[in-house]
Amino acid sequence: MSDLHAPLLLWYDDHARVLPWRDGSASPWDVMVSEFMLQQTPVARVLPVFEVWMRKWPAPGDLAEASTGDAVRAWGRLGYPRRALRLHRAATAIVADHGGQVPSSHAALRALPGVGDYTAAAIATFAFGQRHAVLDTNVRRVFARAISGVEFPAKSVTRSESEVATALLPEQDATAAKWAVAVMELGALVCTAASPKCLACPLRDACAWRSAGYPEYDGPPRRGQTYVGTDRQCRGALLSVLRESHAPVHRSRLDIAWGIEEQRTRCLDGLLDDKLAVALADEMFALP
Repeated sequence: MSDLHAPLLLWYDDHARVLPWRDGSASPWDVMVSEFMLQQTPVARVLPVFEVWMRKWPAPGDLAEASTGDAVRAWGRLGYPRRALRLHRAATAIVADHGGQVPSSHAALRALPGVGDYTAAAIATFAFGQRHAVLDTNVRRVFARAISGVEFPAKSVTRSESEVATALLPEQDATAAKWAVAVMELGALVCTAASPKCLACPLRDACAWRSAGYPEYDGPPRRGQTYVGTDRQCRGALLSVLRESHAPVHRSRLDIAWGIEEQRTRCLDGLLDDKLAVALADEMFALP
């Protein structure tokens, strides 16, 4: 085993958060739903929505029988609501092609609508205990620092990153799966982007970035996420009106929700194109 494995796995035993999708009774569907919700969204925001969602649709078949509008409404304020539509499409495919059971193979997962390389690897690893490199933002940051000695990774996953992550996987499937979630947890709780807690890190003695004296990031400028005044905020405001009403709403209510007409029109057209909203007669709009 790598010198990194034992200290991190021991640390994880003591510091892992108790989360419903990690519970021993969690189903592959629990894991799959969590992975969709956790994309670009912190755990604290996901937890209440996840719990309501799983009570409502505890299996893929339950979601597949619901309307896409119900899925978007239940998604609430998690953001990036197209994920709700993708999850609905994936559930429908699971019912049609896999007898209503989340498939276990990486290839079958990857073939589901809305499931990319990362999500397929995460589900195969965390739901089925398989051996895959799972490279989310937190994991990439840990490896950039501990292995490559740089503060932040490249903007997109590189071939060398994937090779390093694969090479670091323990040989045993179960240990590799635990390693994958442990690295992710370390990035979320200790090796954070803004305020890393290096003295509390189990990898501090082996960390290349710490040994090099914490050199500052010197790559392309890192753009902070902006929200206020963006099309994303506008879309969210319009969608909120539709989500909170169980009946179609008139365009005038959408006009009140966002005052800039050109942006409002553009964003409403985008919601219609993305099938997150539908246009009805007489200037009325609703969830699909």
